[in-house]
Amino acid sequence: MRWQEIRDEVVAKLGGNSALADERPFIYVDSQQQLLHRVDIEAERCRVYPISTAVKGIGNRLDSLMTPFGIHRICQKVGGGQPWGMVFEAREPIGRIVDDLDNRERDEITSRILWLDGLEAGVNLNGVHDTHARYIYIHGTSDEKRIGKAVSGGCIRMKNDDVIELFDDVIVNDLVLIA
Repeated sequence: MRWQEIRDEVVAKLGGNSALADERPFIYVDSQQQLLHRVDIEAERCRVYPISTAVKGIGNRLDSLMTPFGIHRICQKVGGGQPWGMVFEAREPIGRIVDDLDNRERDEITSRILWLDGLEAGVNLNGVHDTHARYIYIHGTSDEKRIGKAVSGGCIRMKNDDVIELFDDVIVNDLVLIA
């Protein structure tokens, strides 16, 4: 899919309001390819990062352990200034740096967190479909060796170096399309 087609899909999901899609670059999560694209139409560039979405697939229901689909926004950035590999619990650094990047036992959240908020009522906003209430993040992981495979518990996992780079490049309210 070309960048302009992705932008057009975002605009369509926003009810034709192109102002939101034109203001800033946006993130496109391709769950089939396990890739996250940071798309900047104006600069005609796209950065691509390998990711991991949910082992249970794509879906928006509460307690489904699936990665939610649709249009979202970054509602909060957590972890700026923390060291590489810092482990977070309930969005708070716990003072431990990850020491094993092949940790399959725990779905540890590391380095940075981008908390997502759904923008489509009845799809990923409000009720049993609410992305924010499900605590869905884009975050670093201590399970880097399986990045590129759908193995998460619902969030979008990234390598620690990649999530720090992305964190530094995005702002609150940037759009995220998950498909």
